[in-house]
Amino acid sequence: MQDFKQELYENGYFRQEELVFADCDRNKKARVATLLSKAAAYAGYDYDARGLTHDKLMELHQAFLLSRLSMRIHRCPGVRDVLDITTKENGAKGAHVQRVFTIQDQQGDLCASIKSDWILVDPVSRKILRPSAFTAKPLYTCEEEIDCPDPKKIVMPKENLEELGVRKVMWSDLDGNGHLYSGNYGDIIWDFLPQDLQEEPLKDFYINYSKEATLGEEMRIVGYREGNTYRMEGIGPHDVCFTALCEFQDRNA
Repeated sequence: MQDFKQELYENGYFRQEELVFADCDRNKKARVATLLSKAAAYAGYDYDARGLTHDKLMELHQAFLLSRLSMRIHRCPGVRDVLDITTKENGAKGAHVQRVFTIQDQQGDLCASIKSDWILVDPVSRKILRPSAFTAKPLYTCEEEIDCPDPKKIVMPKENLEELGVRKVMWSDLDGNGHLYSGNYGDIIWDFLPQDLQEEPLKDFYINYSKEATLGEEMRIVGYREGNTYRMEGIGPHDVCFTALCEFQDRNA
């Protein structure tokens, strides 16, 4: 039996974790939803270890909501892989607080790297707060180079969109904030991808979380294919909920 390690740094948190069947697709490879969920979870682990739990932040009338994320897959990990996952803050830029992640295997090889932008909000009024309003702890900067593109705004073309269907937000989609959990968007996107792309090896992935999707709401899913990329957007009853960009490996390169 292996004891998994964890460690808290001045600017970061490290923990080992094993991928199980439920984390993986039918090819026994980690789903994008799993990697998105790990990012959200490890941001929470970091702050929990410092005493800044969800309840504590609620007392301070502050919460972090994921706004944008980018991910690069170097080698997609699979079932039974034991992963070394590290997260670090990376300062603030404009209205965003930034956080990065690295996921390595037990040989020290990089499996995935992630960059993310978060917004600070008042969880009651939903008012967006400037990063400078966060005084519970200093915001540190990561000095390491992360091999991942920066998160970016994803724009859908205005014409030639594919109508992919409708996705209703169900009870099992919800998280403790009462909206569709950020990791679940990965499964939604892969469920609506064209069938021939669902098992293609992913290189880079981007997602913008624009508006909360809540219980019973329906998202109209549209897509656009161009070369080895696919863009997808989920449009709720009031506004766009998410926009994503999948860049698959070029088999002809």
